Amino acid sequence: MNTFKTLISAEQLLSLMQAGRPLCVFDASFDLMNPVAGEQQYREGHIPGAVFAHLDTVLSASDDATAASGGRHPLPSREEFSAWLKSVGFASDMQAVVYDRQSALYCARLWWMLKWAGHDAVAVLDGGLQAWQAAGGAVAVGTEPAPTPSNFALQPELRALATTAGVAQQLGRPTQTLIDARGEPRFRGEVEPLDPVAGHIPGALNRPFGLNTGADGKFKPAAQLRAEFERLLAGRNPSTVVHYCGSGVSAVPNLLAMEVAGLGATSLYAGSWSEWCNDSSRPVAQG
Repeated sequence: MNTFKTLISAEQLLSLMQAGRPLCVFDASFDLMNPVAGEQQYREGHIPGAVFAHLDTVLSASDDATAASGGRHPLPSREEFSAWLKSVGFASDMQAVVYDRQSALYCARLWWMLKWAGHDAVAVLDGGLQAWQAAGGAVAVGTEPAPTPSNFALQPELRALATTAGVAQQLGRPTQTLIDARGEPRFRGEVEPLDPVAGHIPGALNRPFGLNTGADGKFKPAAQLRAEFERLLAGRNPSTVVHYCGSGVSAVPNLLAMEVAGLGATSLYAGSWSEWCNDSSRPVAQG
């Protein structure tokens, strides 16, 4: 019985459903400029049975005092996230499939969070809802019936969460390779639409997250991704990579792409630039 841990195609998801495998599908569609748009899109059409996961209210902390990271989208604690998974009926024996309509920009965060909660059987639907519809998958409208709560249990973390203190301590050392997923103008510090300081963490490499997918919204072939990341790393050890972005969301497609490429699991600095730059004592680079 196959377990999907990185990507799953629409055809493979259809097969899982037809086989009656224990399965939970999550829709994490979102729009940073219009936070209500994702839920509206979900109501207008989603994979039947899918659970909606809102970036602001589910995939981010509801209380800064218990958050697991800082930044504009602080992670909830593992315990808070686990409680939500239980409430929507997600069980430890299920294959999780996550998708959105934005080339995995938002659902990849949920993929990572499930790994962080100790659940390995989670995959991103390659190509999102668009690929599902192109494959002939059915679409439901409105909302789904209230689920029966489950007994999901946290397990040891399967992915590493980097902290600001840890990133600062390793700054400039060969034991840490930072990859910034923001666009080149923001990385260089030429523009900064969201945070009070422009620039990047000194020594970081730049890999805009959109480079991982093609025009169809699907991830590039593994061999191509591997070649691109190896060219970026230029001999650096992939295991030293720590990914960041503006607020810990768009960094995750890079992390996922490295795993698709066969380069292994890497770390996520979820606080990202929005947490790093809120202290003027931390170094900033531009250019």
